[in-house]
Amino acid sequence: MNRNSKHIVVVGGGYVGLYTVLRLQRTLRRELREGSVRITVLTPESHMTYQPFLPEAAAGNLSPRHVVVPLRRVLSAATILNGKASKIDHEAKRVHFEPNVGTPYEIDYDVVVMAAGSVSRTLPIPGLADAAIGFKTVGEAIALRNRVLGLLDRAESNGDEALRRRALTFVVVGGGFAGIEALAELEDMALDAVRYYHNVRREDLRWVLVEATDRILPEVGPEMGMWTAEQLRERGIEVKMNTRLESCEGGLVKLSDGDEFESATIVWTAGVKPSPVVNAGDLPLDERGRIKTSTRLTVVGVQDAFAAGDVAGVPDVTNPGQYCAPNAQHAVRQAKVLADNITRHLRGQELVDYRHKYVGSVAGLGLHKGVANVYGVKLRGLPAWFMHRTYHLSRVPTLNRKVRVMADWTLALFFKRETVSLGEIEAPREEFRAAATT
Repeated sequence: MNRNSKHIVVVGGGYVGLYTVLRLQRTLRRELREGSVRITVLTPESHMTYQPFLPEAAAGNLSPRHVVVPLRRVLSAATILNGKASKIDHEAKRVHFEPNVGTPYEIDYDVVVMAAGSVSRTLPIPGLADAAIGFKTVGEAIALRNRVLGLLDRAESNGDEALRRRALTFVVVGGGFAGIEALAELEDMALDAVRYYHNVRREDLRWVLVEATDRILPEVGPEMGMWTAEQLRERGIEVKMNTRLESCEGGLVKLSDGDEFESATIVWTAGVKPSPVVNAGDLPLDERGRIKTSTRLTVVGVQDAFAAGDVAGVPDVTNPGQYCAPNAQHAVRQAKVLADNITRHLRGQELVDYRHKYVGSVAGLGLHKGVANVYGVKLRGLPAWFMHRTYHLSRVPTLNRKVRVMADWTLALFFKRETVSLGEIEAPREEFRAAATT
């Protein structure tokens, strides 16, 4: 190892971390080959999750393995360390690193890139931590799929009406992209599945969307948001706006509109917040608790620090006074500018501003159903669903993953989706333990 080499530490292996290092492998190809530059990525997982495809993975339209990108294979020029950065001491240019297993240690750097992403933003609601599940990881998507199908099995095999109602009641809290797409895809999958049951009918299923504001999918505009709500209601889904989840202890759901019922599935998608690492260090934060970032994606007030994505408050130069939205559309494009600015920084060149005008949004609402508002063009139904798939296919990293996703979709044209619960994968030793203790 060249002791005089510049060490770039990237905190986070999500959108920004992956795409930044991918581009640095090209722009700094010579320096990486010679050893004058080293790159280390700190991330809890050894893969990047393409989150827009999580609903399709949960619904069985895509293999879960195909919505993740193996970091060590794709970022072959970088060192991937699995664990979390617990503190950034930028004055000393040192990261306090806690590996997933083992003793914490410190990592020195010359340039740090803050790309740690976000975590679920929760509220102090009684029972939430014990009864609910999020929808940000591939593990949560797989668990939700197995849970929904497993509860259909439970209802099919039991005559207790109270137990059946609890099993067949599904609640999603949050009317943004994650909540709406998760709800629509899982409901679509469940309707496919009940055709194979004798004691469960589609009328027995109860799906409830809880949204604290007066609209859903604000990204696609008021008109398309209202249309989406109408479509969900036509499918028998209860859309409760201006309603808050007040308690869910023991699965007993209590809503602010007075409704009260039991549910075995409560999905929390009501917003995100920056990764906790932003509060553990000496990098400056803005009024929203994000790293204070310039239009050039540098951390304001310090040298040799960059940030982008959900942890960064990046001013939107196309909309003065506003910040870039924390979504994949900005994260992928910010990563390109970020990598180029790091390269310019190392070579003593002038940095450039990040500039991207938001083009709009697309959302899938189940198989062959969607909603879109792109460049002011509003689409719904099949055309929007096709645009949703086309856009996200173009954004999936690497040709390998694009081909695998296309293969999954092509097979789905000829074969019905699998509707089998594999819930035992969450506790694989239970059967063996029972046999060993008998």
